[in-house]
Amino acid sequence: MFERVTRFCVVLCSGLLAATPAAAAPAAPDPASVAALDAAFASPGRPQADREQDARRQSQAVLGFLGVKPGMRVIDVFAAGGYNAELLARAVGVKGQVIAYNNPAYAAFAAQGIAARYAGGRLGNVRQLTAEIGALELAPSSLDAALFVMSYHDAYWRPRDGSFDATDPVELLARLFKSLKPGGVVVVQDHVANPGADPRLDAELHRIDPARVRRDFEQAGFVFDGSSDVLADPADDHTKVAFDESVKGRTDQFVYRFRKPAA
Repeated sequence: MFERVTRFCVVLCSGLLAATPAAAAPAAPDPASVAALDAAFASPGRPQADREQDARRQSQAVLGFLGVKPGMRVIDVFAAGGYNAELLARAVGVKGQVIAYNNPAYAAFAAQGIAARYAGGRLGNVRQLTAEIGALELAPSSLDAALFVMSYHDAYWRPRDGSFDATDPVELLARLFKSLKPGGVVVVQDHVANPGADPRLDAELHRIDPARVRRDFEQAGFVFDGSSDVLADPADDHTKVAFDESVKGRTDQFVYRFRKPAA
């Protein structure tokens, strides 16, 4: 497994060097993070339905990019049914905490999965939090990391039936920036949209232009900290709804990492 994570670091190094040519190569993967993720994925308490998604999602690589390890406090933004929240909870351990954040629309959509995920006191180190973005209260400088998996585009989504309250990505990132500790990291994984389109239209495809994501985060004060092509797929032309049967499970996806400056 360490060899697998090391190969992933090569991809990360390439992204970092492309984004910041003068930057030094990053350190080798933190052994504590590698061990925590190995244990999380291997945990016998994980649902079989989750295990069957691991390879398709490339989740070990994505969470490895986040650098999650025991004792961390992490927020899973628009966590839905909690697939990633469970992995994060097992990786941070009893001394850490995961906030599984949903807005009311996400919580309603994933209600059945949420109920099953946390039934009987499972995952006692997960705090479920449901609120509209404007009412999202997070303690300043309290979080080590944040994760968006296939969800950042929904900050721009405006369904025509009015079933999803208008969200403000500027406010969301401002609240997130304030809640992260200096040096805290954010990983964003999403379906790629072609460049230049209205992000609200892209969101109807459940996609977003990676350049838009980078611009949003940098305007919020974050620093771009690398990318991975572990989920890239050039066969996807970015024009179909992400759930179209011709591309479902095989969309072109980007994985970006951002960091709150240490000073």
